[in-house]
Amino acid sequence: MATNRGDPKSGADALAKEAVRLHAYYRGKVQIAPRCPVRDLRDFSLWYTPGVASSCRAIVAEPERVWEQTNRGNAIAIVSDASRVLGLGNIGPEAGLPVMEGKSLLFKVLGGVDATPLCVRVRDEDELIRTVEILEPSFGGVNLEDIASPRCFRVLDALRERMNIPVWHDDQQGTATVLLAALTNALRIVGKRFDAVRIALVGVGAANVAVYRLLTSCGIDPASIVACDTGGTLHRGRQDLEQRKEELTDKWRICCDSNADGVVGGIAEALRGADVCIALSTPGPGIVRPEWVKEMAADAIVFACANPVPEIWPSEAREAGARIVASGRCDLPNQVNNSLAFPGIFRGALDVRARKINDRMAIAAAHELAAFARERGLREDAILPTMEEWQVYPRIATATALAAQDEALTESSRTRESLLDEATKKIRAARDHAEALVSSGIIPLPPP
Repeated sequence: MATNRGDPKSGADALAKEAVRLHAYYRGKVQIAPRCPVRDLRDFSLWYTPGVASSCRAIVAEPERVWEQTNRGNAIAIVSDASRVLGLGNIGPEAGLPVMEGKSLLFKVLGGVDATPLCVRVRDEDELIRTVEILEPSFGGVNLEDIASPRCFRVLDALRERMNIPVWHDDQQGTATVLLAALTNALRIVGKRFDAVRIALVGVGAANVAVYRLLTSCGIDPASIVACDTGGTLHRGRQDLEQRKEELTDKWRICCDSNADGVVGGIAEALRGADVCIALSTPGPGIVRPEWVKEMAADAIVFACANPVPEIWPSEAREAGARIVASGRCDLPNQVNNSLAFPGIFRGALDVRARKINDRMAIAAAHELAAFARERGLREDAILPTMEEWQVYPRIATATALAAQDEALTESSRTRESLLDEATKKIRAARDHAEALVSSGIIPLPPP
């Protein structure tokens, strides 16, 4: 369905109505499909009783054979308590399920990964940690999603320590990966150096905390970053955060390490003179105002990534003087969205059976994402590829897998060529499967 880019609000309203209609028509977005042929009773006897007992005994004798005897090596769990769904807040597990199903769809079509959406009703972070921990025998990885801050930080850290499969929080690591790639190319277009820009972070939740960590790992001086939450700019004088520094460890660290000039105030003050605005906060519009963008440096870059409505409409930011503007929406130019990273990153992690996904793997994925866009040509309204350019995902998978090997997070020692070939085949097969279901009429096209 086409959207009206000349009137962003009209286009957003039309898209919302169509989404509700089609979700009801299809009764969700994902289903389980067989991987093996079922032609007659003999096939049933192979895949279930009595044949399946032999497979079970093989795993009992050699537990590692679970990876060859089952789909575990291509399966992940998408786990959420829906306590902080982007743009919607604490909506509960039932209302969060459409988001997790959508995530599952993207994992399959873009990464060839079988992802099971699991929305859970839990009382506290310890219960959430234990819930995820006991799922380990059935999955090759876990994607945490839409968990409120600061709980999300503690849950991720605990699970990465306890589990022997990769645990990833997409709102943190996925967002940071794509932001890094987008910023790399945007700075190249405007001719500014990574180590010589001033950055304003609007919002200091899970996403921007991870963005801060990844950017500073890549050469951005934390002193040149001014972050701003609902209480104002972060600085050493924020007594409200100092009093809760044991709980809000990451925010207090940003207070101590960033904002060398001691900027005090709110978003307007954080943006004044900034080269880059990275907004991952409350859905707008109106969170970031055009008059504040006018006070940014020349050739300003504005990433307004709240969903479903950005903190400022891109047209307003451009009219206010920003040279490059991006949002999280796929119906607007320059989509900066996790969907460009997580399918390929998990593909690569699964293909080498990585035990973790660390920052070096995320940085490698970001660099590959940025390089792909540069090779096909950068423009001010095309700093990253789109989800339709599916060839980027095998490349991200390969970069991620190679980084995992370099970081000694896997026993694998495969070549770039073999990894790229396998990832390409798996992703192409998933896409062909989805297209075949539609072309055969098994999945009907939506009614008008």
